[in-house]
Amino acid sequence: MKNLSASKFNKFTFFKLPAAFWTGVRLKELSSQQAVASVKYKWINTNPFKSMYFAVQSMAAELSTGAIVAKQTMENKHDFAMLVVDHKGSFSKKAVGRINFTCTSGNLVKQAIEQSIETNEPQKITMISIGKDKSGDEVSRYEFTWSIKKRSKK
Repeated sequence: MKNLSASKFNKFTFFKLPAAFWTGVRLKELSSQQAVASVKYKWINTNPFKSMYFAVQSMAAELSTGAIVAKQTMENKHDFAMLVVDHKGSFSKKAVGRINFTCTSGNLVKQAIEQSIETNEPQKITMISIGKDKSGDEVSRYEFTWSIKKRSKK
């Protein structure tokens, strides 16, 4: 798929990631270098502590990293497999209101794709997504490790 955009990715989310879609997670920006996923605190994604459930934050953070990987691999002339192999999250403030998760690790993805093409070996990329509220305060921080592998031609 060439020219993967935020709106195309949101359509994909509706069909392939319905939990993210129904809890309000949306991709707002997507380029080869950066992605921003957004989610607003509401009844469907709440926890008993009157803030956003951690799993919803994880989905938004993962989307911001995975969208960059998907964009770069899908727009490459080679076919790639991609998979999350590890993740970590930390929380510094209650997540209420709209939270934007930003990942700016596109350069790491580009390097891993080039290395995978050159070596024909899987590559791992650890990408950071930071969730901030409307005042710019960090509410959570995630690290997702993606594995990408160039598929062999059949």
